Amino acid sequence: MRFGLVGVVMFLCASVLSSVNNARGDEPVRIGIIGLDTSHTPAFAKEFNAEHSNDDALAGFRVVAAYPYGSKTIESSSSRIPGYTEQLKSMGIEIVDSISELLSKVDCVLLETNDGTIHHEQALKVFAAGKTVFIDKPVGSNLAETIAIFDAAKHYNVPVFSSSSLRYSNGAQAIRSGSVGRVLGCSAHSPCKIEPSHVDLYWYGIHGVETLYTCMGVGCKTVSHTSTDDFELAVGRWDDGRIGTFRGIRAGSSGYGGMVYGEKTISEIGKYDGYRPLLVEIAQFFRTGKSPVDSAETIELYAFMQATYESKQQGGVPVEIAAVMKKAETQANELNAPLLK
Repeated sequence: MRFGLVGVVMFLCASVLSSVNNARGDEPVRIGIIGLDTSHTPAFAKEFNAEHSNDDALAGFRVVAAYPYGSKTIESSSSRIPGYTEQLKSMGIEIVDSISELLSKVDCVLLETNDGTIHHEQALKVFAAGKTVFIDKPVGSNLAETIAIFDAAKHYNVPVFSSSSLRYSNGAQAIRSGSVGRVLGCSAHSPCKIEPSHVDLYWYGIHGVETLYTCMGVGCKTVSHTSTDDFELAVGRWDDGRIGTFRGIRAGSSGYGGMVYGEKTISEIGKYDGYRPLLVEIAQFFRTGKSPVDSAETIELYAFMQATYESKQQGGVPVEIAAVMKKAETQANELNAPLLK
């Protein structure tokens, strides 16, 4: 997307504003939270606002303000807002009435809204203010929104990072670093509740798909999909002939994990290690403005999930990642068209 002279000016303004807001000497970096409709918000705030030793990775940060909304249409999310609002109040965190008010009080943002359908609207406000932002899963409710958000971040020259906490489980990171040699294949699984307003795997299957991509890396060419009331099974074929699968679980015993097939050995991926490893990455991202995950990888794993959905709609036939990307990029340009004005 090309944004012209106006876009260049806005790039520069955002960069300057970001620098001014972060030039605060030895004072804590002020974090603002958007969206109190997910359990991540009190958990993340508690971790950042705990007492830390000077050499702790989370030292020097403090959640100081939060805007509650958040979904107003998904009952399972919106019903949580009052309780989580009270929890953050009890931590001494200021609750504000608007995103604009929040942005005037903070240096960087955790966009935690559980409802991906409003992430694009919310993220544009954050980008326009020049604030570095972590966007919790899902980035958007479909691939077009996801691409539009990353394109808009580039337009405003604002650092953005998104990841499931499953990416930073110790086992997945060890595999990523070569513990099994070259990864020849992977089978990942996770719980997989579905929300009708989102592409199927975006709502919760993202956790297992993030695990899959952490182990396999980019390069998926086609995806085919089988679905029943209780399970989802996506089979991806990588451009070098490797095969990676995701199994989404809605019945029986569930959990996070899988198997990886490497040159050296076949190994379990291992257990989920909680939120802290992700928060350490977020803290480093807030310090440096450099995302630990390339945006192209994040976009491809969302394209994998979009292709899974398209395959499901077409009776399970293989769907090319390139095809869903091309369609979504056109839609993303339309979503961001007002930025050209």
